[in-house]
Amino acid sequence: MRTEISRKIMRGIALALGGSGNEFEGNIAGDPFRVVRLIGYPPVLKESDVEPERMGCGAHTDYGLLGLVNQDENVSAIEAMNNSGEWISAPPIPGATLCILGDMLKILSNGLYNPALHQIINASPKYRVSAVYFYETNYEEPIEALDICVQKSGGKKKIDTAIYGDYLVAKLKKAYPF
Repeated sequence: MRTEISRKIMRGIALALGGSGNEFEGNIAGDPFRVVRLIGYPPVLKESDVEPERMGCGAHTDYGLLGLVNQDENVSAIEAMNNSGEWISAPPIPGATLCILGDMLKILSNGLYNPALHQIINASPKYRVSAVYFYETNYEEPIEALDICVQKSGGKKKIDTAIYGDYLVAKLKKAYPF
């Protein structure tokens, strides 16, 4: 179900960019790499020595096309940086799914769509759980700016080509240097 929702979102993005509804299918995401992560964030207790800024997940962008996040109701923890450089909260909306754009969409759109820098800070006294479905490009396919996006953004390719699998492994090695 999440794959079909993701495909529909990607069709909408393709149409908004002026392309065909299946612009992201085929070699780009016809056989997408998919990951589901259940992530738990412990509460910050008032008597704790741990600062709330240190609980959760630090500032980052997601690696693939998009992430769909189901958040705990009544526990706000996701913050995104706005264009003024300020962190703004993305409080959960009951029944809603948060959609986060990723780095591969930035490459494909030649920078017309940029992933939001975001972080997770659980400053509540409740344990927080998020379920995230990551919809990615084909694992071994070279990902580069679509021609329609190059034309819409000045006629020059602004972002280098990436192979998603290599990009993912490099990001994970940097985040988890074991």
